[in-house]
Parts: sequence; structure tokens; C-alpha cells
Amino acid sequence: MHDISYTMPPEWAEHDSTWLSWPHKEASWPGRFEPVPDVFAEMAAMLCRYETVNINVLDDAMKKDASRRILKRARTEADMRRIRFHFVPTDDAWCRDHGPNYVFATEDGATRKVIVDWNYNAWGGKYEPYDSDDSVPEKIASIQDIGIVKPGMVLEGGAIDVNGRGLLLTTEACLLNPNRNPSMTRDEIEARLMRFLGVRKVLWLGDGILGDDTDGHVDDIARFVDERTVVVAVEEDPLDENYGLLQDNYRRLLDFTDTEGHPLHVVKLPMPEPVYYDNERLPASYANFYIANRQVLVPLYRSSRDEAALDILRRCFPSREIVGIDCTDLIWGLGAIHCVTHEEPSLR
Repeated sequence: MHDISYTMPPEWAEHDSTWLSWPHKEASWPGRFEPVPDVFAEMAAMLCRYETVNINVLDDAMKKDASRRILKRARTEADMRRIRFHFVPTDDAWCRDHGPNYVFATEDGATRKVIVDWNYNAWGGKYEPYDSDDSVPEKIASIQDIGIVKPGMVLEGGAIDVNGRGLLLTTEACLLNPNRNPSMTRDEIEARLMRFLGVRKVLWLGDGILGDDTDGHVDDIARFVDERTVVVAVEEDPLDENYGLLQDNYRRLLDFTDTEGHPLHVVKLPMPEPVYYDNERLPASYANFYIANRQVLVPLYRSSRDEAALDILRRCFPSREIVGIDCTDLIWGLGAIHCVTHEEPSLR
């Protein structure tokens, strides 16, 4: 019997599906929930063109409402047949963080898909209850009849990004925060990531952007777009409060190397102008895009910098359609497209 080795594919690898958890917690978008389900419907209608979209719903009424909204936006009936609903209870809609972290498990020369079920505590116990969200990976593993492994560590999907060649990006502000894994050292956290995600080197950025209630998820800051290239959010206004922390992250990326000692190719991605609602600075970032089959869904904020961000990402993904989605309502929940999607990679 040989040891099992795990590998987490990068987001741009072929998907079997994308998972969403349909929004229902109005308190996550106080006073502004009404347009949010339509943003999810727009995302689902785009995604189902090229891959299955699995959607967690609470009950049949929610399923019917979601289906009606998506149908209004879907291109064809064939696309709609790629929409699948599952009665999986959730506390909130942030599927990136509570959803299934799929990896490939290889043992005795055979490879299968399994789910790594990290502990989930709603970003350090900020929002209760979260028991239903914590149980989502187990429910999905049961639905799909696939294996599940439990590393015994708190981790959200938005806190990490991988390149599929041994590198993992994360932030000190989030993963070293005592509200996640207070008994674990930095080395122990790295060892757990390496064991269960198959990475060989962890690249540590510093702080996250203003307004991010996750304590600094990397998916608002820096993202791999291929094995050697990282896009990084930068703020050009030195008077903006994000300027210094984003400059620090940019400088760190310039110093990082891959597993073979080669420097990374670092591409700057602008930040939108500050987005406020009820005098609250929101964590609006173009880095919160989602790489789907043949598409990249990019959050837009009705900003003069939207088009520049789209142009940069078109150059990063020349073989994919770049699809902008208005997230000025969604971001009031303190997250955008990447925060609500989770890829299921294909073994084929």
C-alpha cells in the first residue's frame, strides 16, 4: 500500500461544473438584497453555456425562483439543461469559502477525485450560525458519492490560490490570524497545505484590502492566471488607504520565485475607484474574477477603470471570452464573483 498524494488543479483547468449556493440571507445585503438573486442568475446563465452549474437551494420554492430567473437570461434550452439543483442547506451564499475543495487523489497509480473538507467557522466566528455551511462539503460528497478527507484545519477557499505546479498564494493577515487556527504555527499550516493540496511552496502576502471582513483573502489581491503569471491589484493613488498594503504585496511578488527558482511574471491590475455604501468602504476588486470553461467572469463596479481591467484580463486569457458582470449590488455583501463560485475540476 502506497501513501495517497493529493493535487489541487488550478482554476483554469477543465471544469466538470461550477457550484453556487443560492442567496437567501437578506442580512448579508442589508437594505439591498432584492437585486442580488438576479446577479446570481446572470452568472449561472453565462456559466451554463460551457459547463454544468450545480446550485445549492433550501427548498422547492427557492429552486423554482432561481430557475425562473436563470431561464429569463439563458441563451438556449440546451444551456438550461446544464443547470442542476441540489437541496443542500446553507447559512449564506459564499460558496468559495464553504463549498467543496476538490483535489485529485493518487494511490497505487490510480487517480480519483475527492473533496478536502476543511473546517469552516465563518471567517473567525464573525457570523453565526454557520453549521449548515460547514457541512456543505460532506453533503456534496454524499450526493456525488465521492471520498472526503478532513485535514482538521480552518481554511476558506478564498484564502488560497494555486498554479497547479506546486505554488500556493495566501496572506499572513488571514491564515495566521488567531481566529482561525490559534494552536497552529506558520510551519504547521504550511505543512497541512502541502499535504492535502499537493503544493511544494507557499507564497505569503501581507494584508488584505479595506472593507474585507475575511481578514484578507488573497482572491481580492493577487491571482495566478497561468503557471508563471500573477495579476496583482495595485492602487495608483498614494493617498488611498489601500495604497501602501498593495504596494507591499506587489513588492513581495516581485521577489518570489517558483519551485525551480524562476521569478514570477507579475502583471498589475488596477483597483476601481473606492466603492462606498452607507458610508462604508466596500472590498471592490477586479482580482475577484472567476475562471470558467472558455470564459472569465469579471466583476465590474461602474468605475472609469472597468475597461482597463477588462483589457488587462483579455491579454492574460487570450483563449477565453472575458465577461464583465455588474457587481455594484453584490459587493454590498462584501464579496464578488469569485467569492460565490467554486469550480469542480474534471479528471478527463
